[in-house]
Amino acid sequence: MDLVKAKADYAAFEEKVRRTVYVDNLSPQVNESILKSAFDQFGNVCKVEFIPNYAEESNMPRCALVEMDSPGLAKELVQAMSNQPFMVFGMPRPVRVCAAEIEMFEDRPQKPGTKITCQWLEPQNPDFTIAKKLKELTRRHAAEASFLQQYQLEEEENLAKQQAETLEANYKKYELIEKVLKDGTAKRLGHRYGINEFNA
Repeated sequence: MDLVKAKADYAAFEEKVRRTVYVDNLSPQVNESILKSAFDQFGNVCKVEFIPNYAEESNMPRCALVEMDSPGLAKELVQAMSNQPFMVFGMPRPVRVCAAEIEMFEDRPQKPGTKITCQWLEPQNPDFTIAKKLKELTRRHAAEASFLQQYQLEEEENLAKQQAETLEANYKKYELIEKVLKDGTAKRLGHRYGINEFNA
């Protein structure tokens, strides 16, 4: 009976995986509500779950699992994102989307009938040298990725600052225009220079 339930639970989990897409290259300024709003235009979003990166600082770009309403919708979403860049939150960082995989889920159940084993490698083991090289390669890749991500983050922060300054300047212009329209200055200038539009 336990095996039957385990198989049913795993089948339900596999269905969830098929409904889910993996999203990365996200700006650290993107939160759950922003990401949900961005993907809601493609269909109903059931759940958004960010995947923490324990090897990096908390403000580093993140990735997420976005669960859609159906497997078909998730497949359509991946195809749509593959054909054109998709920006989130106005950041110059096109997000990447692909179909989710079982290994991406932290709460994934154990597949019925499988057994997980772990072992330490001794220095004399032939696989020890390979494992050591892979470890060094992983560290080098992490350092390079961290540098690139930090550079992207600084660029985005500068852009966000420029956008805020531009928005503030445009708002001040709007306030000035509204003021001269309300206090009659625009009407007087229109009368002085023969511009009838300001007399309306």
